[in-house]
Amino acid sequence: MAFNKSLAGYYDDLAHVGIPAEDLKKTVAFWEGLGFKEQGRFDTDDQGHQVAFMKAGHLMLEIWDSDGAVKKTGAINHISLNVEDADGAFKAAKEEGYNVKEDEVQHLDYWKHGIKFFNILGPNNETIEFCEVVKG
Repeated sequence: MAFNKSLAGYYDDLAHVGIPAEDLKKTVAFWEGLGFKEQGRFDTDDQGHQVAFMKAGHLMLEIWDSDGAVKKTGAINHISLNVEDADGAFKAAKEEGYNVKEDEVQHLDYWKHGIKFFNILGPNNETIEFCEVVKG
């Protein structure tokens, strides 16, 4: 575990880009046409909404259908940066005065062992997620 590490030192790559969709099936088919392959699909609630992760090379998209599409420029919901230690990154973000959207690190049951994440707001009110895929 790193001590006194700045938030800039926690991420090592883009984790994914988050895109809300009106029609998940149609959106997945579009990205498949561009060469992306579905890597995983997960339920997001008990109302039939889902999230699909699509990958091409090292580029990953997170596409979900529970929020509806904005359907205009700026429709991408968030970019996500890959971290190995979401808890440490969260602490650094708070200490460095970033506008953190959550009161604590969040957890979802995606992938084998889940994910841990939190979001900050950028200077244009853009959402930047810091996401750790839990290894075990």
